[in-house]
Amino acid sequence: MTEQFDLLVVGGGINGVGIARDAAGRGLSVCLCERDDLAAHTSSASTKLIHGGLRYLEQYEFALVGKALAEREVLLRAAPHIIWPLRFVLPHQSHLRPAWMIRLGLFLYDNLGRGRRTLPGSRRVALKHHEAGPPLRDEFHTGFVYSDAWVQDARLVVLNAMDAMERGATIFTRTRCVSARRDVDGWTAELESARGERWTVGAKAVVNAAGPWAVQFLDEVAKIGHDHALRLVKGSHIVVPKLFEHEHAYIFQQPDRRIVFAIPYEHDFTLIGTTDVDYRDDPSTPRINADETRYLCDAANRYFKRQIAPSDVVWSYSGVRPLLDDEQGNASEVTRDYLLELDESVAPLLNVFGGKLTTYRKLAEEAMDRLAHLFPDASEAWTAKGHPLPGGERRDVDTLQRELQAAHPWLPQSLAWRLVHSYGGRSARILGQARSLQDLGEHFGADLYQAEVDYLRALEWAVDASDVLWRRSKLGLRFNTEQVARLTAYLADAPPRRASFE
Repeated sequence: MTEQFDLLVVGGGINGVGIARDAAGRGLSVCLCERDDLAAHTSSASTKLIHGGLRYLEQYEFALVGKALAEREVLLRAAPHIIWPLRFVLPHQSHLRPAWMIRLGLFLYDNLGRGRRTLPGSRRVALKHHEAGPPLRDEFHTGFVYSDAWVQDARLVVLNAMDAMERGATIFTRTRCVSARRDVDGWTAELESARGERWTVGAKAVVNAAGPWAVQFLDEVAKIGHDHALRLVKGSHIVVPKLFEHEHAYIFQQPDRRIVFAIPYEHDFTLIGTTDVDYRDDPSTPRINADETRYLCDAANRYFKRQIAPSDVVWSYSGVRPLLDDEQGNASEVTRDYLLELDESVAPLLNVFGGKLTTYRKLAEEAMDRLAHLFPDASEAWTAKGHPLPGGERRDVDTLQRELQAAHPWLPQSLAWRLVHSYGGRSARILGQARSLQDLGEHFGADLYQAEVDYLRALEWAVDASDVLWRRSKLGLRFNTEQVARLTAYLADAPPRRASFE
């Protein structure tokens, strides 16, 4: 029997799960299918920032920047455990941009879209008197400091999916939409699991949130004629042993007028990115190339006293951004805004093109507003009102960590920090009745124990080692080959039941 839904969402990246969450919260019955893991592609390959995009001001993208800055505040309230403020230092080079231009840009950045609110404003600093100054080369004397925010990007995706599910949505991971056909009564879609099982679902409307595959969905799955084109742009990042001890990030201007970030990463590393390269290969398997690695090393070496080389890179990752093709010659200047197109020629189809991590919630809200007339009994928009994502119910994350350690005095501080900054108020569900580290079960490596792995399998759709080590966490940076093999073997067993953690 074909199960019927109000809405079928195809794609488990940030836009897809955001729309599923919004729709479920309005009272709609929702099904989401993702052919791989949640956030397996673009949404886990970002620079991991919730930001307005300072550089977009030079492209006169004032509306996009204002929208993103307003969203930054909403998301800081909704997920304080995985999103937190971060101060950025911009060392000044007068031959690239004059100081007055930077001051004007930062004034706009502080005020567009009522964007700053809870975050400190920008200011000019003498680098010799600022903690961010010593790691920089001696020719840098003046800098500018401003605020944005950091996010654990893949966890943001997972938490949206969890919230959608807890509000009634059905979430299928590792499930392809093989075909989708429509008639006057709605949509019938055939889904296929990774094990080859096939079944059909019905829906009143479909949302195409397939990201880099959005056009392919129209061509090969729905078989609908269109005139859309996406510009695929590859962004790559490198991770090196940490280049500085303080908690500020840097934003570096480059001779080609691009900017590159250097960001504190996982306590012991520095994240450097990103590149912008037009991409025409399979979006599933982007890889950084030697030219990109050298570009990012050179970008850092122009500013830091400590020089790095490709041999210093301990990890790299690349993602393909599906951007609206606005015919810009330079890939870095292609708009990061989004387009929502509603096709109601037969059964409704909403196509999602473009977008960025920071504006996903607003995109989802606008998407559901576009579809609202199809569902007259649905509730009104709700996600802007501060409803927290799972684990984000308390904003005092530091206090939450202290309470967790007080209740579990045997818990190492570093593990308590990571749990609270991954699971927030739900950390206690992982620890359960444990009275020692040994009670958490098998120790797989780093500070990963069986209790956490079981939680991830039962509640967060984790299936293989990559899900656990590179998306639900970044512990892959600390695992060796033998430890990965042991975790892989354990994950091959039957997963625990959800009820064990609820």
